[in-house]
Amino acid sequence: MLQEAKDLQNRAVTKMVAALSQGKKEYTFKAPTGSGKTYMMADFMNRILATHNNVVFLVSSLSKSELAEQNYNSFCTLAQNGTFPKLNPYLINSETSGEGSLYIPTDYNVYVLPRDLYKDKSKLKEEGTFLNFLQTTTGDLLSGGTAGKSIFVIKDECHIATSNLDELGRYFSVVINYSATPKLSRKQLPDVEISNTDAEEAKLIKQVEFQPETDSLDTALDKFEEIKADYTNKLRVNPCFIIQISNKDKAEEELSNNIFPTLSNTKHQDLKWVYITGDQSGKGCRTNDSGLNKLKVSKWKEYMKGTESSISVIIFKMVISEGWDIPRACMLYQVRDTQSKQLDEQVMGRVRRNPRLLDFERLPKDAQELASTAWIWGIKPKEAGLPKQVNLFSNYGIENDIRVTPTKLKVETISNDIDVASLLAGKKEKLTGGSIFEMYRTLSQYENEIVEMCYNYADTYEKWRLFVENVGEIKKKYHSYITDYEKSMEICKPVSFPYGSCYNETEKTLTLDDWVWYRKENDKLSDEFSFDSEAEKKWAEVLKDIRHSSIGQTNLLQDNKFLWGKNFPLNSEIKYEYFSDGIHSSYPDFVMKDKKGRIHIFEVKSVNKSSALNISEEEYEEKVRSLKECYKACSQKTKHIFYLPILDGSTWKITKFEDGVETTIDKKTFVDGLQ
Repeated sequence: MLQEAKDLQNRAVTKMVAALSQGKKEYTFKAPTGSGKTYMMADFMNRILATHNNVVFLVSSLSKSELAEQNYNSFCTLAQNGTFPKLNPYLINSETSGEGSLYIPTDYNVYVLPRDLYKDKSKLKEEGTFLNFLQTTTGDLLSGGTAGKSIFVIKDECHIATSNLDELGRYFSVVINYSATPKLSRKQLPDVEISNTDAEEAKLIKQVEFQPETDSLDTALDKFEEIKADYTNKLRVNPCFIIQISNKDKAEEELSNNIFPTLSNTKHQDLKWVYITGDQSGKGCRTNDSGLNKLKVSKWKEYMKGTESSISVIIFKMVISEGWDIPRACMLYQVRDTQSKQLDEQVMGRVRRNPRLLDFERLPKDAQELASTAWIWGIKPKEAGLPKQVNLFSNYGIENDIRVTPTKLKVETISNDIDVASLLAGKKEKLTGGSIFEMYRTLSQYENEIVEMCYNYADTYEKWRLFVENVGEIKKKYHSYITDYEKSMEICKPVSFPYGSCYNETEKTLTLDDWVWYRKENDKLSDEFSFDSEAEKKWAEVLKDIRHSSIGQTNLLQDNKFLWGKNFPLNSEIKYEYFSDGIHSSYPDFVMKDKKGRIHIFEVKSVNKSSALNISEEEYEEKVRSLKECYKACSQKTKHIFYLPILDGSTWKITKFEDGVETTIDKKTFVDGLQ
């Protein structure tokens, strides 16, 4: 491995260790796919463990694509071969104990958890096993634990939104986000970053040569055939060509009419190919390799990773993203249709790994150039560069003229607001709850606030047992209280937009010269801003048009007759707490003050849940329902007007909340109401 690559990784880890001195709760580490993120993660943990014997790491990995197990195996190898000897890893899984209740031992210092294992109705959550582990490890007074250790959480692939562990935040001392594409919309501003350029120069990843978007698949395969022999002879690696196809129904048409016929052409018929679906069971997967057909589909991916694998072409009916490393892949072809989007870093990263990284310096120059190049056909991504910084036009007094009232839930007073003693008055011990261990496991299943209520109330064992025997009734009271926003919700002091924020650039851009934000590009004012989704961009266009029609075509903000802007989450205090299987904060997308001085709050949604959300349709619908209940109550308490605009095709369906009343309106009704 080149010294430049080692030095780059070492500097990044050193910076990450030093960053902890800031004393923050959350940090973000950004590094391109293929730059050795797992290795640097292990190095970071090893350094902390070498100097802090009271720290335990919890690595939260995506469940899909066996990423958690991959991380665990990597940590084991690095520990066993002496590279990072302080690591003592343990993989948490649903078969942790075999028969009976699950069990997580406490004598390890690195725990790898597939995030999907801890969710509603999962064994790990329902039995209270994981909560018990956290309480015991931290020495939480509620559990009687004695370890007294600090838990550092590493969220691998943090750009994939999940809320599984949010309710357990009280047990985590530090959270470190790792991703090639962290999201500023989730306040994941990099504290340490390895840029694509730095990684390319150090030969950690390949440089990309973008090919003409108009090239056919046949042309792209011709190019692959040209370099295939060089790859085999000069690098001793059988290269791989990846085809990314649509997730839509049109995928089968793409396969039947284009991909399979092209691969069957005489000049390409010797290429061995595999078609991989997103179905974990392997249903629908196909190959023309008779030898591979003898293996279980679950073994196909492992076989295809090998440098001498016979498979030359891999077709995905899914986004090629997290969880599968195949360094021999050197070409990517994106089948284009009307639904095609630009390639993102996660997709491109599948073909950017250096297949000869460990002995790169020993290769002749022409072989090094070959190992350092990737060829990609697809919609070229917009250069993201550094996060885009924005500033408030504070010289116009905007921070004083637009004042927004946030809300929060009164969790800290819940023990006082719910009279446990009165609820349990007159009740007698049932003595049917089982052993103390069984009852403790039962209690551990419930929300942190309920557990706290128990220990605030129970100053004797008899009271503790009485509480646990009636905990179901307590839970009903708690849920009734916390979702009764008339009682549980309180308004906070008015705030405004922060003086500064930033966002990740996307291809969804809009020219805006009359809202509350400005930014500079090369020391000059720029009026181009970008948004997280197409729906969000379209709604920004609606608000822009409304302002123009309200006060005329002007870019001046004097008199503050009409103000609006994006609520960039970073540094923002404009947020609203709500309950949905735990307490969450909603950072609405836009805030507007109309010419009558009324405050309007907008949270833009799409017809379907975002693919970036690692949740089911049911969970998404529940989240939206909970958000509606929150906004309904907020509209009454704050006297602001709240909206959930949903874009369906070219039509807006808008749910409006005003003074506690919910209505459904269209775009015209919304615009007319502002006149």
